[in-house]
Amino acid sequence: MPLDGHIALITGAGQGIGRACSVIFASKGADLVLLDKNSETLSNVAQEVARMGCKVIKHVLDLTNLDELREAVENARKIDLIDILVNNAGFDRPGTTAKIDKKEFEEVLGIHVTVPLTLIQILLPGMREAGWGRIINVSSIYGITGGKGEVAYSTAKAGIIGLTKSVAKECGQDGVTVNVVLPGLTRTPTIETFMDERYKKAIIANTPLGRIAEPEEIARVIAFLASDEASFITGIALPVSGGWGL
Repeated sequence: MPLDGHIALITGAGQGIGRACSVIFASKGADLVLLDKNSETLSNVAQEVARMGCKVIKHVLDLTNLDELREAVENARKIDLIDILVNNAGFDRPGTTAKIDKKEFEEVLGIHVTVPLTLIQILLPGMREAGWGRIINVSSIYGITGGKGEVAYSTAKAGIIGLTKSVAKECGQDGVTVNVVLPGLTRTPTIETFMDERYKKAIIANTPLGRIAEPEEIARVIAFLASDEASFITGIALPVSGGWGL
């Protein structure tokens, strides 16, 4: 699945699924525009893919600052066409319906829905003009099942599924495909640091494959959806959850 000649913009590229995407895309020949708020982790990834021969532009920024985001992407776009977009960045603010703070609710919606929409609005016209583009959004299995005590996250992850399907219907005839992957529990630094061990074990017990996903397992699916092998796939919400959520 070569990606030579393509440029991919990946958000949340410094760790977890975003880092795995960066390395796998670089291994397939793509050049990269990497966005993350963590300077240290982003620099490490950028250096790693550069050693692989990848041309890379990195921007350290708060993605929810939409003016800063637009400026960074517009500057990168002046260099060459960005024809692959991976909307991966996200964070969680756990809370029940009764207790979720309105500001935190809006923050979660912002990173998972407003930021992807903004990037699509910036990059989609160039993809349409070129007659080729790939947009891959990252949701969660909670986007279809919901999660107890995860009202903001579940709402946001359902929202990105709806956004995916709507945009797919708009731009399919222009050669642009738009898909969304729904990871299950994945071994990321956030999960490893903050998730309660009992909760983790309960999820694994309800996962037919009986384990946590590695970030690379999600990233390989994203890379497939970015390739020409997936040229007749659009608007799909693809669980990559080991069967969790069946």
